Amino acid sequence: MAGPALIGSGHASPELLLAAASGSALSHLAMASQLRLGSALALVTGAGSGIGRAVSVRLAREGAAVAACDLDQAAARETVGLLGGPGSEKGAPGGNHTAFQADVSETTSARRLLEQVQACFSRPPSVVVSCAGITRDEFLLRMSEDDWDKVIAVNLKGIFLVTQAAAQALVSSGCHGSIINISSIIAKVGNIGQTNYAASKAGVVGLTQSAARELGRYGIRCNSVLPGFITTPMTQKIPQKVKDKVNGIIPMGHFGNPEDVANVVAFLASEDSGYITGASVEVSGGLFM
Repeated sequence: MAGPALIGSGHASPELLLAAASGSALSHLAMASQLRLGSALALVTGAGSGIGRAVSVRLAREGAAVAACDLDQAAARETVGLLGGPGSEKGAPGGNHTAFQADVSETTSARRLLEQVQACFSRPPSVVVSCAGITRDEFLLRMSEDDWDKVIAVNLKGIFLVTQAAAQALVSSGCHGSIINISSIIAKVGNIGQTNYAASKAGVVGLTQSAARELGRYGIRCNSVLPGFITTPMTQKIPQKVKDKVNGIIPMGHFGNPEDVANVVAFLASEDSGYITGASVEVSGGLFM
């Protein structure tokens, strides 16, 4: 098909340029409207790396504006730099994404985060994904109370604080929403050296199910995702011999990728899962089924 006619000195006419620009803008808007999250604002905690970063990228690709939060603000900004506009894989920032810094285990910080997101975007987030989490591994007989408290504070209390603040903002504004909390397959079966982590992640499942019962009347869905062994900075510390042994008991035969989890989160964030709440979705390659 022939391109637009050129005039005079080899430049397109102003009318053609305007038409082309308008057509491009309309095409962009049409594409955004067809995406699953074209009108959503998504808050992602733990967005600076691993699953949180992959979730941020995927939600942006689905059309959402992303509020990427991490304790490490530089890491959150790095994630925002990876977020393209609707429909893109990775590329230039789409202009609708912002980095935030917060310690989700601290009440004032968590509440301030929701206030800052609302002030920045003039609305509460309709999608909230809590990915922030830590480990402090040690055998039960030697685990310090401090290591117990730190893991519970970030992994469980942090999700409580963010879920509560987000739900309060949604209810007060009359908006519907989807809250997705990242738990772990370890919540089901426990793990040697991770009594604190297993307890925190099991608590996330119970918290999320209880929230689903309370918030359904407001049009707010709450679901948890239970990743298995996923290739992230958190699992890079596992010795290769242990990884090989774990791969041997995973029916799929290998660790998952953060994108595997992000795919499920995108589904739960969208109206494609509009009648799903209180669910615990395992993304584990069949481990411990």
